[in-house]
Amino acid sequence: MTFCLDSVMVKPEANMKIKNAIILLHGYGGDGKDISMLSLNWKRHLPNTIFICPNGHEPCSINPNGYQWFDLSKDDPDYILDQSIKAEKKLSKFIDEIKEKFNFENNQICLSGFSQGCMMSINLALTSEKPFNCVVGFSGKIIDEKDLKLRKKNSSSILLIHGDSDQVVSPNFMLEAKDFFMRNNIDIETHLIKNCDHHIPINASSIALNYILRKFNNS
Repeated sequence: MTFCLDSVMVKPEANMKIKNAIILLHGYGGDGKDISMLSLNWKRHLPNTIFICPNGHEPCSINPNGYQWFDLSKDDPDYILDQSIKAEKKLSKFIDEIKEKFNFENNQICLSGFSQGCMMSINLALTSEKPFNCVVGFSGKIIDEKDLKLRKKNSSSILLIHGDSDQVVSPNFMLEAKDFFMRNNIDIETHLIKNCDHHIPINASSIALNYILRKFNNS
């Protein structure tokens, strides 16, 4: 089966049955290979999980060797929201293809992402007809709270992790997102990593892994 987005896939060992999936969405200017590095630390603890890491649907406007989920060349919130919804539709189609290929339900899938990928994971999860197992977001934010509140259809559980020294996406956005999720009855857990800028350190990866293990084991 051909998917609508090119992807890096890290499958379980040959004799292991696939029971769950983690879909990893890269940040602005990255690609599936970059974000797939998370699977190196996670896969031995998640032996029945496939890691699926799609490339963004368009080349990055400032790094043509990488990809983007939405264009950031215009500092216009309406334009950014419109572009992100286009990406959301493409990703929704991709997730439907994954579900068909592997016979998954939403509760078998964790959506995770870094920066722009985190933003997309939040929107994808909460606007879906059925909740996903969980969302794990690194260094991201809610793209547009008003839009998300209008389109929200479920209350997927969410973990947000952010560096306290992030100069690209302010850690204040995590606190704003936490407030939004609490006000909208969404199960939210947050972790602020000390002396961390815009990347995913080992301790953040470990926190995320423990959260995913707990959610998959309880599903």
